[in-house]
Amino acid sequence: MLAVRITKTSLRSFRAVVASAIAPLLISGCVSTSSIPVTTTAGPGGFCADPGCTTGVCATDMTATPGCNSPTGVVCSPDGCGDAACGDVMQCSMTNCEVPRELRKTALPEYRVEAPDVLLIEAANNLRPATAPVLAGEPLLIQVDRTIPVDTAADKVAQAFKTINGPYVIGTDGYLNLGPEYGKVLCAGETLAEIQRRVDTHLRRILTNPQVLVTLPDPTAKQMVAGPHLVRPDGTVGLGIYGGVFVAGMTLSEVKCAVEQHLSAYMHAPEVSVDVLGYNSKYYYVIADGGGAGERVTRLPSTGNETVLDAVSQVNGLPSIANKGQIWIARPQPGCNCPDQLLHVDWDSIARGAQTCTNYQLLPGDRLYVKADRFITFSTNLSKITAPFERLLGLTILGNGTVRTLQQGSSSFGGGGGGF
Repeated sequence: MLAVRITKTSLRSFRAVVASAIAPLLISGCVSTSSIPVTTTAGPGGFCADPGCTTGVCATDMTATPGCNSPTGVVCSPDGCGDAACGDVMQCSMTNCEVPRELRKTALPEYRVEAPDVLLIEAANNLRPATAPVLAGEPLLIQVDRTIPVDTAADKVAQAFKTINGPYVIGTDGYLNLGPEYGKVLCAGETLAEIQRRVDTHLRRILTNPQVLVTLPDPTAKQMVAGPHLVRPDGTVGLGIYGGVFVAGMTLSEVKCAVEQHLSAYMHAPEVSVDVLGYNSKYYYVIADGGGAGERVTRLPSTGNETVLDAVSQVNGLPSIANKGQIWIARPQPGCNCPDQLLHVDWDSIARGAQTCTNYQLLPGDRLYVKADRFITFSTNLSKITAPFERLLGLTILGNGTVRTLQQGSSSFGGGGGGF
């Protein structure tokens, strides 16, 4: 029984009060042909009529000036409105766009990477930059002209000691050993240009105007960047020995720029391709009411193409206790105090008549709620109330029966005496 108290107010305010009072009763039959979401929660000023709503009450899409907090709320109209109690100007407008649904789907916004997505990152250019330091254990190709003249009569080892032409490895002590004829040069951790300068300076103490050339036999970087990369819980993606890059909340183009900028310190003009290998961060939820016995939540990955029918098929159909007239989509709002945005689903029309009007496209974060049958809920709640009393009565009956059995047994033993 619903009582509505009507006071002296304008017709406009009266309509808002009535709409907020009867909205929970009519929402199951509201079918909207526009993009205005169907809702069961009234805002501070009630609801606005939707020309595309054939049955029930639909809420409008309201936009307000930031910082405006009206104590009385705003009653919307198709041509806009303002609230006298609000310090800023607030306008309400109707939206004529269609809600995405089967046969009228829309493309999702540009994908933003979040944990735990899996990215496929491949670096096409893997050359080390000229400023990269050469560390101990790395080989160098050194060629020197105008070295000590070679004595053809000497053995091959003596001739090799006087020639500098081949690969040389930087030792663990950081020195580059040029042989017993030329000594060592400290060059670990220096750039290639600095190593050539040091070798040239060292050899000029021994030779006359030598010509020195120091190059890398393998100019590629120390590690290839290629393959799948998991986005960590802290929002970074690991690139092996090159460290990590923060990519959470970025688009693929932004991730590409961030990775290339990070690798530019280890590679020469890196070119990186980035794609999503595993879409693991975008989900929608199917929540089945247990009829007073809890709710079952199923999380399903969102690929951007699912509809209500697809979601129900993923959970093996509706539960046996489901109320087919009480199914809706709850779409999350960016704010904390926004009215609920609910889209009613006409399951019988979707399943039996192949109607697409309420077979909405599910977006990431959507909740598809399946309400249980009201009689099942009533029965479950009633059993919760009566169960303690049933147990007490059961214990009482059991105790009473046990006492009677003991009494009957004692009287049969007492009255059965006799003599010979």
